[in-house]
Amino acid sequence: MLDIRVIRENPAAVQERLKPRGGDHWKLIDEVLACDESRRRAETEKQSLQSERKTTSKQIGMLKGKGEDTSAIEAQVRGINDRIAALDAESEAAAAKQEDLLLNIPNMPHEACPVGSDETANPVVRVWGEKPDIAEPKDHVALYEAHGLVSIDDATRISGSGFAVYRGKGAKLERALINFLLDTQAGHGYEEVNVPHLVKRECMEGTGQLPKFEDDMYGTDAGEDGRNNLFLAPTAEVPVTNLYRDTILAEDQLPVKLVAYTPCFRREAGSAGRDNRGIIRMHQFDKVELVQVVHPDHGFEVLEQLTGHAEAILQKLGLHYRTIELCTGDLGFSSAKTYDIEVWAPGQGKYLEVSSCSCFAEYQARRMKLRFKDAEGRNRFPHTLNGSGTALPRLYVALLEQCQQPDGSIRIPGALVPYFGAETIG
Repeated sequence: MLDIRVIRENPAAVQERLKPRGGDHWKLIDEVLACDESRRRAETEKQSLQSERKTTSKQIGMLKGKGEDTSAIEAQVRGINDRIAALDAESEAAAAKQEDLLLNIPNMPHEACPVGSDETANPVVRVWGEKPDIAEPKDHVALYEAHGLVSIDDATRISGSGFAVYRGKGAKLERALINFLLDTQAGHGYEEVNVPHLVKRECMEGTGQLPKFEDDMYGTDAGEDGRNNLFLAPTAEVPVTNLYRDTILAEDQLPVKLVAYTPCFRREAGSAGRDNRGIIRMHQFDKVELVQVVHPDHGFEVLEQLTGHAEAILQKLGLHYRTIELCTGDLGFSSAKTYDIEVWAPGQGKYLEVSSCSCFAEYQARRMKLRFKDAEGRNRFPHTLNGSGTALPRLYVALLEQCQQPDGSIRIPGALVPYFGAETIG
């Protein structure tokens, strides 16, 4: 979340930084300040009353020692106690409302982010490779059906729409890709971790999925208040980044570099009408995620490196892609700066996002109470970053479509052959 001290010191500047995101989030800053003022006013009055109570209590002791009547003063103390209790309730209510408001305010975009209202303003920063020359490219649905790699019908019978069953060589290809992704990123210095797929509510709040995106998530274990307390992880970003929630790292422990494979679960609420053909948009899909926790002096520099680690996957597989930078109006809720990597899918005739690499600055660390102790002994918030390294099944789609051959077979990229065990499918 945003730093309340920064908001207090220059609320107008914070609002101006938030406005290019679009929407009305910037207006919440005034409400945050009103809550902050109410809480601080209550705390100030409480401290004054506590001092008065202490002085009055001493008077009661002195009067009792002289055998004098103290009933009037004791009644005064009881009144002070009642007022302190009321102020406690007022302060707690203001603090709770302020916390809720801060949880609903997105991160401020980096000063250098391109300004724009939507994805049409996202500039292409680089392109790698060339589109394969395929006369009449088939889409991945025709390809996986021809080779018996994926069955949507099987998945629909057991889970409903938005799921897939990978069979035979199709399942082997998925497993080969996952292992290839993990090994490649381990080679970039990431420690592999295997994490739970169910995460607590506070973990979802920590990385920014809640409260804004609850309708997109699969929640369970609802309490008496009706709120879900556990969620199927929508991305490994949540459990992996939260490995360090409520902790204080030593400065020499930075950077932390972690990689994890998990299935990801999303309702995709509101996605009706989009292109849902095949396995492009699923309720459950596999992904290998990169997470870094770094010194705040290096966050945006590391973002360039992390994005390169994700791009390396597509380069090793020989798949044509482009990298774009998200404009202010297209940034994710928690992100300060993001690059999206889009791989070409000739059967679709368009690029598909396979990785989103972001630096969140201190935003997530504040929500998670993740800190590090610097050389001067001060507790500070690090920068957190993550990126898909990369996501499936869109990588799967692009591989099938870019590597299709005139005879209908599918060429397996050389870097993947040792994992898959064959050079072709078909």
